[in-house]
Amino acid sequence: MKNTEIRELSNKELGARIKAEKLQMTKTMFNHAVTPLENTNAIKDSKKLIARLLTEQKSRQLAGQNAQ
Repeated sequence: MKNTEIRELSNKELGARIKAEKLQMTKTMFNHAVTPLENTNAIKDSKKLIARLLTEQKSRQLAGQNAQ
């Protein structure tokens, strides 16, 4: 998911996407603990995506505070 796609999400969609990605990362990490993954970069990519989503959410919160 690119940054432009992240910016187009609504606040509700952004929150739902964050929850879904965190759940997916947790499942991936548990699967990796049981049996090694073929693509271990999936965990790293998932962490980066969650960080980008959280960054966008925080910037929206700060922009909302500045507007008030």
